[in-house]
Amino acid sequence: MAFNRILIANRGEIAIRLARAIADCGTTSVAVYAEDDAQSLHVRSADQAIALEGQGVAAYLDAAQLIRIAKEQSCDAIHPGYGFLSENADFARACEQAGITFIGPAPEVLDTFGDKASARRLAQQQGVPLTQGTNEPTTLEQARDFMQSLGEGAAVMLKALAGGGGRGMRVVESEENLINAISMTQAEAKTNFGDSVVYLERYLQAPRHVEIQVLADTQGNAIHLGERDCSMQRRHQKVIEEAPAPGISAEQRVQIGERCALACQKMNYIGAGTFEFLYENGEFFFIEMNTRIQVEHTITELVTGIDIVQEQILVAAGQPLSYTQQDVKINGHAFECRINAENPYTFMPSPGRIDYCYLPAGFGIRVDSHIESGYTVPPS
Repeated sequence: MAFNRILIANRGEIAIRLARAIADCGTTSVAVYAEDDAQSLHVRSADQAIALEGQGVAAYLDAAQLIRIAKEQSCDAIHPGYGFLSENADFARACEQAGITFIGPAPEVLDTFGDKASARRLAQQQGVPLTQGTNEPTTLEQARDFMQSLGEGAAVMLKALAGGGGRGMRVVESEENLINAISMTQAEAKTNFGDSVVYLERYLQAPRHVEIQVLADTQGNAIHLGERDCSMQRRHQKVIEEAPAPGISAEQRVQIGERCALACQKMNYIGAGTFEFLYENGEFFFIEMNTRIQVEHTITELVTGIDIVQEQILVAAGQPLSYTQQDVKINGHAFECRINAENPYTFMPSPGRIDYCYLPAGFGIRVDSHIESGYTVPPS
């Protein structure tokens, strides 16, 4: 193993998951924690834990502090997990400049896929099917022209170029609503992502959300690990995921999976990634690529027996993938249910102390969580 010490630049259940994979690689893990996360289970899961200056989300977004700690602790790699800085090209670039390996794709790849319009253009160039769309920052006049080109009765999905996590999306069903919809989406995008640019896609009436998990190494090898169905959502936020996706034939799986793996090879992608599609009437339409590990990677691991996080670490260290496409077999079926700290009646965030926690266990059950009895869910 080329890495001696890996800094985990995250918290909660994904930090615990990373610590486990790092240990399985025979490497030392170093966790970080904000002041209000000092009692979090992820702090005790790593070999070492270092306090961050600051509280809440802001502490984990302090790239300079994270790199400083990594250097002070002689870490030769940083794993960002998901969320926070996991898809931040500037952070990946700063790691590179500090002589620390960022466990993820190259900064240039993050730049490309961080811009959804450029991601669509690249996907199209690599032969990945996608919906009709503007594929570029879109003005009101361009939006009108695009909507008219779709014909009478067609709706569009207005999206923030820098959006994610279900935010910055709005369905527009008529030209009359375009001005107001664009204004609202731009304001929401500016508030959440610091970028007000939007673009359009043809709105599919009854699609499913199906995604393809891929892995790629530095030797030009790329494989796919089948698909997940993530259609069960609330406010564009995934709630229940399923692998494999129902109604997808083995032939369809091979066809779309091979396209995604080939695209990774052509663009020199490294690490784990997920091609997200809308699926309707037997057709796949690319919407975006997540250039990181995802919350729902667990169900793909269960049906393939492949440790995706461990493969991330190994390929970042320059090692070839441990599997070929012929090694990948889908066995059984798995579901993931996300449990959120919310009021069950209003769906509003509900931070506070967990007095009693009893987690399920037994054959076929996997729980990825950092909560326990006495844990206090932070407000941010």
